[in-house]
Amino acid sequence: MTDNTSIRLDGRVAVITGAGRGIGRSAALAMGRAGAAIVVNDVDQPAAEAVAAEIREAGGRAAVAIAAIGSAEAADFCVATALETFGRLDVMACNAGILRDRVLWNTTDEDFDAVINTHLRGTFTCARAAAKQFRAAGEGGRLILVSSLAGQRGNFGQTAYSAAKAGIAAMARTWSMELARAGVTVNAIVPNAMTAMTATIPALEPYAEMTERGDPLPAHVRQDLGIGGPEDVAPLFVYLASERSSETTGQCIGIGGDRLAIWAHPVEALHQLSDGGWSAEDLAEAIEGPLAGARQSVGIEFN
Repeated sequence: MTDNTSIRLDGRVAVITGAGRGIGRSAALAMGRAGAAIVVNDVDQPAAEAVAAEIREAGGRAAVAIAAIGSAEAADFCVATALETFGRLDVMACNAGILRDRVLWNTTDEDFDAVINTHLRGTFTCARAAAKQFRAAGEGGRLILVSSLAGQRGNFGQTAYSAAKAGIAAMARTWSMELARAGVTVNAIVPNAMTAMTATIPALEPYAEMTERGDPLPAHVRQDLGIGGPEDVAPLFVYLASERSSETTGQCIGIGGDRLAIWAHPVEALHQLSDGGWSAEDLAEAIEGPLAGARQSVGIEFN
């Protein structure tokens, strides 16, 4: 990874949720090095304080906002911390997340609600609080959301997580339209990084073990599979938080290892017409016949 400091964030203030570890931590450190003042949010106070201390030790400015993301109160608290400590808010990076991996029939209401509350509702409440502040200040702003491969393609055992991350991608596209006139860009990052969360995915176990040992991931993993570490994702946060990204909005941008990608939104793969509508028999013949070749694959593939 190249730490390119030519893009600067001097004078900008950013809230990063879930910044105590993993991708959020790497984003906070990178944005701090680029000159932004950072509000480090996490539910884990020692972890958040440690990240803030790292930023300060490197010559940056940082504050902490200890809160479990999900509620409107937590979102408002994060925004208020930015305003009270640094006097403004320019960037809201909605990164906080949890996992409760279960197949459908083993997913409890509590599992589902916990994941949706942190990822989907938490992104909504934090983005809403930031959008209100951006509009009131009249100086534009940046919303950086975090989706996932599971949100784009689905993933076995991740009912709630896949649903939440797909919803985040949809919100990014919707909000980019709603906030365009206010000069606010909205994008979703689709990261592919080895973290404590992704290490629980069986297909990634070999790479998780390599990362835990401190071994570098081989080139084919970083390039063909597009898997890297949290530090590989951080430069995208810096870019999306910057003035340079003012024309980039409504996008789902994938990054992992050495690989960068733009994810397409769902489009019709193929269609067929029937004058006067469709009978069940006609539908069966079309879906099993001319349209069969356009059926889509599902799931995340690591091979």
